[in-house]
Amino acid sequence: MLDKNGIAKRIAKEVKDGYYVNLGIGIPTLVANFVRDDISVEFQSENGVLGMGPFPFEGEEDADVINAGKQTITTLPGASFFDSALSFGMIRGQHVHLTILGAMEVAENGDIANWKIPGKMVKGMGGAMDLVASAENIIVAMMHTNRAGESKLLKRCTLPLTGVGCVTKIVTNLAVLEVTSEGFKLLERAPGVSVDEIQAATKGKLVVEGEIPEMQI
Repeated sequence: MLDKNGIAKRIAKEVKDGYYVNLGIGIPTLVANFVRDDISVEFQSENGVLGMGPFPFEGEEDADVINAGKQTITTLPGASFFDSALSFGMIRGQHVHLTILGAMEVAENGDIANWKIPGKMVKGMGGAMDLVASAENIIVAMMHTNRAGESKLLKRCTLPLTGVGCVTKIVTNLAVLEVTSEGFKLLERAPGVSVDEIQAATKGKLVVEGEIPEMQI
């Protein structure tokens, strides 16, 4: 089973040389810490940063340099800062190759709910609606179940939707899954996790074909 850093490390393998990548709030922000040193990647944040690096070491934080989740970040050589209008122009203009988001729920058809739990205080929509409407490659990083042990991979989302039919892949603490027309296709198992455990934690349709390999991270 993976922790949050393990999920981020596995997703980092999906990041290719030359990609422009948007990182959502939560687990996705950790991905920048695990990208290979031998590839060139530009991380974009909708608050107006292009060229984010890993999180700063303790004592080296700059409170004026933050991501969309208000976390302090580092910047790489050549990084730039700009206003939200330009930032969302990049997003809506489909200049981002990969979007990595957190989620509260994902449906087997690729719907995502990640911005509101009725009756609870959450940060709100942010740029997620623009990202899911514009991006062609969306990976969700999340725990497989909520704190009550209930599946977050459902037949249909029960929370207010952020986007419809937009998620392409999901990486959880238990598995890597691809969203297909038939349901959640199981691609990889987390270390020490069985297919039966993944099935028990998945409320939507799980498609299992052949022997499922264990993640290599």
